[in-house]
Amino acid sequence: MNKPHDFADILSVVHDVTEKIPFNQVLGLTVESLDLDHPTVRLSMQEQLIGNFIRGSLHGGVISSTLDFMGGLVAFLSVLKSLQGQPLQAMAERFARIGTIDLRVDYLRPGIGRHFIATGYVLRTGKKVSVTRMELHNDERQLIAVGTGAYTVA
Repeated sequence: MNKPHDFADILSVVHDVTEKIPFNQVLGLTVESLDLDHPTVRLSMQEQLIGNFIRGSLHGGVISSTLDFMGGLVAFLSVLKSLQGQPLQAMAERFARIGTIDLRVDYLRPGIGRHFIATGYVLRTGKKVSVTRMELHNDERQLIAVGTGAYTVA
């Protein structure tokens, strides 16, 4: 029989899993905080992530991918809140089902900076879908892009 686990242990597992996602490794995404209400993800600028080589700005696809990852993470953390006290297996099964349904990104400024911080929060989570809002700021706290995403959580 699966026994409930300490919630901090669950967050530690989530952190480890998200750090091992191959595409996150390619981008260099690092989960800085799994605070259930204010998670943060960091992206350090790298030459291979440049989209406009004249300006030296971050590629729009990297921005979109970072916001998408943050949206999925926020959606999952929202689901985790409702699963506290459940067996680890139940939580793992829900994590495996998270997927992007829709993503909208508004690019507000060129992605110029030494690093970028993505944050996000849930607008609403239902039984099957979670809708999230995400932001990406540079190291000078300038808002670079915002996103809204819908994620399957069933």
